Amino acid sequence: MSDLERRYLHLLRAYPADYRRARGAEIVGTYLDLAAPGRRWPSPADAADLVRGGLRQRLRATGATDLAPGVRLAALLAFLTATSLAAAWSLLELRPAPAGFGEPAAGPFVSLGIGAWTAWLFAAVVHALTPGRWARCAVALALLLTLALVPAAPLVGLPRPPLFVLLPQVALGLVALGLPDALPAPLRPAPLIAVGVVVAAGTNLQLLPPGTFGGSYYVWTAVPLLPDAAVALLAVALLLAAGLALRADHRGVWATLILLTPIGLLALQPLAGALDGVGMTVAVWSELAVTAVLIGVVGPALLALALALRPRPTRPHRPTPCPTCGAPR
Repeated sequence: MSDLERRYLHLLRAYPADYRRARGAEIVGTYLDLAAPGRRWPSPADAADLVRGGLRQRLRATGATDLAPGVRLAALLAFLTATSLAAAWSLLELRPAPAGFGEPAAGPFVSLGIGAWTAWLFAAVVHALTPGRWARCAVALALLLTLALVPAAPLVGLPRPPLFVLLPQVALGLVALGLPDALPAPLRPAPLIAVGVVVAAGTNLQLLPPGTFGGSYYVWTAVPLLPDAAVALLAVALLLAAGLALRADHRGVWATLILLTPIGLLALQPLAGALDGVGMTVAVWSELAVTAVLIGVVGPALLALALALRPRPTRPHRPTPCPTCGAPR
């Protein structure tokens, strides 16, 4: 057995055991036939395809066939929210403290966050032009740049957005990686349109109280804006879930469950403030950390519980043939 075949067999464990026994050799053989000569490792595309196919088969085994459409719906809603927030943060990044004000800045911008927010806006453009694989690649790039802000800021000695802004953006980005391969033409520019609406609204509003720049930029703006985004995202998800459920379509319910973690992180400040009864006041770091951990545990746990409690499909009864005449009985 070659190294490549052995590694394909390891990836095949994503499939249920019964499916592997029935079709495992056929699947691995197909990938081996298509692999380039001398290859020792599966390509990233093949690995992702195998894992995705395995998860799809496992969901079919549990009867949750509408979970995959729910993932795609949640990804679109998460992407709309992430790009809209990136547009708002980009506008505010253009208002650094004036010289001599004593606030650190990243050149002409408030912080290093401008790089990540620009990547999210670029992803909205890519999605409008070519949804699917390239849009997911653009989301992955924006997600990596958002994560890279945390170690990059101390290395270069420049400010970055606070973690309570970056955490929900990362959570939204992870969900947005499930964007569908194809969308109706009117839906493709939806994130770009949302960005345009935010930019148009932001340029006509007083984005910051007079005299507040630099470090207070995110405090004054993000603390009220993020919970509003959480409420809007939850309301849209619930409305879609209710509307689709009337047609016996449960993908909206799955989308809402998937979005619970990003929604909770968007509302991190008020939820953390509620621990000590302060409400919308900015919470201290320890309260934010504990609340973020709870949100990160409770959200996936509720999704897992819903999957576990979902009724399993019953296998149809196959009549056994009569040993004498062969007729079913």
